[in-house]
Amino acid sequence: MSTSRIAFLKGHGTENDFVIIPDPDNVIALPATAVAALCDRRAGIGGDGLLHVVRSAAHPDARAMAAEAEWFMDYRNSDGSVAEMCGNGVRVFAGYLQRSGLVADGDLAVATRGGVKKVHLAEEGDITVSMGRAGLPETGVTVTVDGRSWPARNVDMGNPHAVVFVDDLRHAGPLRSAPPFSPASVYPDGVNVEFVVDCGERHVAMRVHERGSGETRSCGTGACAVAVAAARRDGTDPAVTGSPVTYTVDLPGGRLLITELPDGEIEMTGPAVIVAEGTLDSSFRGTAFA
Repeated sequence: MSTSRIAFLKGHGTENDFVIIPDPDNVIALPATAVAALCDRRAGIGGDGLLHVVRSAAHPDARAMAAEAEWFMDYRNSDGSVAEMCGNGVRVFAGYLQRSGLVADGDLAVATRGGVKKVHLAEEGDITVSMGRAGLPETGVTVTVDGRSWPARNVDMGNPHAVVFVDDLRHAGPLRSAPPFSPASVYPDGVNVEFVVDCGERHVAMRVHERGSGETRSCGTGACAVAVAAARRDGTDPAVTGSPVTYTVDLPGGRLLITELPDGEIEMTGPAVIVAEGTLDSSFRGTAFA
């Protein structure tokens, strides 16, 4: 375990931003307090989460996936808690590997706590991630904000989502804290809550409160959950129609295209941008990793 010199990068996918810590051999200890310090927007680098870049064979949570995927995205929320998956994070993670010459253009497998994700890296341009199939638990919740209540569709994208269709995105309120929902037993570990409005045919806009992070500019798994919920609401479920369906999803930080195939596989296409890189200052390391 070494914290004598720690390199970092900063990246974003539709303004869902991340601190990236390259650590192929998994030698850097990243306790929750250090992650929170790195993600702090005033005293740290700042980010909605942290992407710990590790070879699958070097991490106990990913060794079983090493034969399928060389690289493991050890994802952490900005409060330091561990998360199963982050769709925008996978794109930025893959974009970092491509930029660093660790992988070639074309197809790539990335291990996550939500399973192995297939990625397609174009030579230039957007990145497409196969996000797997959505789970649709029958249990749902009621979400309440400022005296308004709505039924929420329960969608599992490797992490839990509660999708709420509203008339106005302002009805979501400031989203500084997690929107209350009941019954609480449906999501004992918390949930990502998406508020959605219609913009046109197969075109929606959303805001999201991500558990452990607050309102974020974008959420890839949330956009997928929204598209799945909208398809069921609109009667365009590909498993029923036999045809793929694509929804344009506008988020505060940009636009994602979400396609669901007849076999249930969901593909997300969008940008990944690396904006900076450097080395943590020794005094910051001493404080954050104390």
